[in-house]
Amino acid sequence: MVEFGEWLCQEVIKAVPHRHFVFSIPKILRRYFLFDRRLLSGLSRCGWESLKLFLQETVPEEGAVPGAVIAIQTFGDFLGFNPHLHILGSDGCFYAEGMFRVSPSFELKDLEEIFRHKVFKMLLSKGKITQDLVNMLMSWRRSGFNVYCGPRIQPGDEQAMENIARYIIRASFSQERMSYIPEESKVVYESKDGKEEKVFDALEWLAAMCSHVPNKGEQMVRYCGYYSNVSRGKRKMLDRDGVIPSILQPDGSSKGHRKNWARLIQKIYEVDPLTCPKCQGRMRIISFIEDGEVIKKILNHLGLWEVKPRPPPKVQLPPQNVHIDYSDSQVPPCEDDLYYDPD
Repeated sequence: MVEFGEWLCQEVIKAVPHRHFVFSIPKILRRYFLFDRRLLSGLSRCGWESLKLFLQETVPEEGAVPGAVIAIQTFGDFLGFNPHLHILGSDGCFYAEGMFRVSPSFELKDLEEIFRHKVFKMLLSKGKITQDLVNMLMSWRRSGFNVYCGPRIQPGDEQAMENIARYIIRASFSQERMSYIPEESKVVYESKDGKEEKVFDALEWLAAMCSHVPNKGEQMVRYCGYYSNVSRGKRKMLDRDGVIPSILQPDGSSKGHRKNWARLIQKIYEVDPLTCPKCQGRMRIISFIEDGEVIKKILNHLGLWEVKPRPPPKVQLPPQNVHIDYSDSQVPPCEDDLYYDPD
């Protein structure tokens, strides 16, 4: 971990502002990644594409691209299977020859929505989920998707960069927090704060550990954008990899960046929200209506206020007339009346 942190800061990371991002998914979707680890690479690609699209919207220069180091982690506090992404990304984009534009502050909810759409699209294309499941998750008040963004790390703060680099490739468990009881074949594992502990059967502990072992050839750390192997190789061939980027401050305010919501939605959902559905002409914003009563009257007039209740789930009856063949059973025969309900 120490060697990786030093190598990352010396060979990959450039002297520009960075941030630590964490992308996580809801519990209901984690099982698909447990039984098909190939989806983890798709999850990494969703995180990178979301962050790339979002940061490119914060800078005006054409061809600007951020840099990111993405680590895939699959474990939680007690070795539960929790696939999520740790991204050490540039807080802005590189462009031209050695130029860097710092991005203004942004709304994480917008980035979370992009990531959620990318994950749904990826799982649908793989045939893992259905549109009904997507609609159900979209109707939840809290979808379970979450994006965390740490404070800005200024260039020159190598200690903070190395600490995050070590953290994103840490092991799935801590040997100091576990103790083995050989007489009972039990493993006791403590939480990070030492306030909780969980007791595992020895085989259960081994099974939990094995669920986090990568398959042969599976990459758990990926380099994207300006930090990709291809980009670094091209700069080394041109002898420009050691150039210190010239940092420019954000172009425009955070408030002005948030006004780009229409263009961002168009890129994500491939639908322009400012195109008139009747004449296909370009609409313009006249005013924003914030009064709840006025909004209710308008939606009532359009017949959009009343929402139809969701139908109850369909009841799936067990199969009838099931025949079980006991000819190869090793259990000795017994009377059926022993299994009758006493009532």
